[in-house]
Amino acid sequence: MIQGSIVALVTPMDERGEVDNESLKKLVEFHIAAGTDALVAVGTTGESATLDEHEHCAVIQTVVDYVGGRIPVIAGTGANSTTEAITLTRLAKAAGADACLIVTPYYNKPTQQGLFLHYQAIAAAVDIPQILYNVPGRTACDMLPETVGRLSHINNIVGVKEATAELCRIKQIRDLTGADFAIYTGDDATSREFCLQGGNGSITVTGNVAPKLVHQMIMAALAGDSETALALDKKLSGLHQSLFIQSNPIPVKWAVAEMGLMGKGIRLPLTWLTEDCVNAVREAMRQAEVIV
Repeated sequence: MIQGSIVALVTPMDERGEVDNESLKKLVEFHIAAGTDALVAVGTTGESATLDEHEHCAVIQTVVDYVGGRIPVIAGTGANSTTEAITLTRLAKAAGADACLIVTPYYNKPTQQGLFLHYQAIAAAVDIPQILYNVPGRTACDMLPETVGRLSHINNIVGVKEATAELCRIKQIRDLTGADFAIYTGDDATSREFCLQGGNGSITVTGNVAPKLVHQMIMAALAGDSETALALDKKLSGLHQSLFIQSNPIPVKWAVAEMGLMGKGIRLPLTWLTEDCVNAVREAMRQAEVIV
């Protein structure tokens, strides 16, 4: 089971919006040196919605190659079309990804049975560990714990990223799945408490900016050291808030660029962070002792 701080990696781009592989390599090395436990390549924070299929798979392959087996690589392969999600998941397996993170279909709002059949079809089509991803605030689709429980009986569905910030779901899902099923949070602001209450880690946006501190905080929480986890999380609290001051990944890409790790590139319809939000993100970086 993959545990700890799992960074939902931004996809670095130049000012024309083209993927920047040199910066991608720099980011991989930065995270490995900081103790990040795993990377998600081309998740929703990696702008999966605006990369075409070729680019999507090329970034996954590049991250896998740069990591070189040093830490696990989880590929984002979700789509609101089941056939497209199967295709992306097959390509991620061929690229050498260790697992896939598959977001619930967005916009088309399937029923719970539709969600079950969607994930069942992907799992049957591609023999690779698969992590469900529930983020109703972005997809307008909430996968209920009962559906997660049904899906957990499929051998290669190994976990869920639960991004509702509803801590009560940890016990609900655990009771329906068992100890071997991984439960990750996708909400940085509640990640400390999530792990203290029995979660297995955080698939984090904040970890893009303060990876060492996030890793230390998550590991303390997983160890049940609430005092240390709280002290570390206090330094991160500003980032947990300010990195969502505009739509993700707008603020986090600005912050990573400010750190000198990539250029000022993002794809429409997303735009660069506006000046009225810069000071809030900058102050949060200072609070977390991020070197600019």
